[in-house]
Amino acid sequence: MSYTIQPLNASTWIAFAELVERNHGIFGGCWCMGYHPERGQKGSDSRRTVKHDRVRTDQTHAALVFDEDGLVQGWCQYGSPDELPAIKHKREYDKDAPPRPDWRITCFYVDPKHRGQGIARAALEGALGQISQAGGGLVEAISEMTADRQAPGRFLFSATVELFEQFGFTRNRQVGKHAWIVSRVVDPA
Repeated sequence: MSYTIQPLNASTWIAFAELVERNHGIFGGCWCMGYHPERGQKGSDSRRTVKHDRVRTDQTHAALVFDEDGLVQGWCQYGSPDELPAIKHKREYDKDAPPRPDWRITCFYVDPKHRGQGIARAALEGALGQISQAGGGLVEAISEMTADRQAPGRFLFSATVELFEQFGFTRNRQVGKHAWIVSRVVDPA
């Protein structure tokens, strides 16, 4: 299967929204707002509106993965710490916070019918390419280690440590039972 990667922006909003609506708002109506400052707003319609406003004003970033039919089948969301201030395992993270990153990778989504087909890998590669085009810098994620265990899918919205390591990320510190801060520097294009 071949994929095309495009940034989330005004021209790709309709394709992004179609995937979210096809999957009932993603994770109970999240609309990929869980890491943004407005994450506490109630109601899928409100989150949709806020996400659309963020897209129109270039305040949200994601690498969208399009299939051969032109449908979005997944994404990797990334942004600055100001854009994505919420993080998993914050209390443990803050005990010995690493250097402030230039970018955070916070979540992935892959349509359930297309999982296991390399979409998360393509999305991460696309996000790193977009970060490089935007000037590069220190990139951080908090992800789940899955080696030697069956990890429930609901924990893998931040992908796996093993996937990040395949792209040159290193483990910095464990912040949860299976969660690690991983990071790498991305060179500017």
